Amino acid sequence: MLQIAYLVLCILGTALPYSQFIPFLLEKGLNVNEFFGQLFANQISGFFGMDVIVSSVVLWIFVFSEGSRLKMKNLWIYIASNLLVGVSLGLPLFLLMRQRQLEQTASNN
Repeated sequence: MLQIAYLVLCILGTALPYSQFIPFLLEKGLNVNEFFGQLFANQISGFFGMDVIVSSVVLWIFVFSEGSRLKMKNLWIYIASNLLVGVSLGLPLFLLMRQRQLEQTASNN
């Protein structure tokens, strides 16, 4: 059940952010200046931008520390998913694969 919840969150964590990002790309292209201009257009959007940046760094530390502890492979995938979509995909994807690793380890013991 937990794995299904993480999988659903992976799907939502990709679809919802991209529902906002794809129209931006279609209208503005890969305009980095416009992207950051809109991201930090006011204090509220800046609040969310900073929150996501800090959350991403925390995710990277968690992925490498917990992933190494559990001997998980291909940890770069979670960092790449964070960079390509965001924490909204990177975190639930890592938690899904972590749960699978924990259950596999438990069944082998």
